[in-house]
Amino acid sequence: MNRRAPAAGGLVYATGLGRMCPQCRQPVARCACKAAGPAPPGDGIVRVSRETKGRGGKAVTLVRGLALDAETLAALGKRLRGACGAGGTVKDGVLEVQGEHVERVMALLQQAGFKVKRTGG
Repeated sequence: MNRRAPAAGGLVYATGLGRMCPQCRQPVARCACKAAGPAPPGDGIVRVSRETKGRGGKAVTLVRGLALDAETLAALGKRLRGACGAGGTVKDGVLEVQGEHVERVMALLQQAGFKVKRTGG
């Protein structure tokens, strides 16, 4: 018996193949579009703050709440660090830019289309 999946919905789980990607209709392990991966957590608001705790008194600008995958987050971090002329890193989904660059980072993120809030005084 040959059944076709409806165009709008379709098979999402099959006992023989496991979970199926709703976009490309392939098993998640062989997904071509990578749409089946979990979405990063976030409420849509990017929070930018300045912190010195645990850094020997040196200020670091922290960017939290970016709902981006690891590669895109690293690319955005590189662009922000270059615009600020500073170093930095990405740790556990939090972007760190060395120095006090809160206002500059907020302006750059707003230009990129993010909803940005300043936190921590």
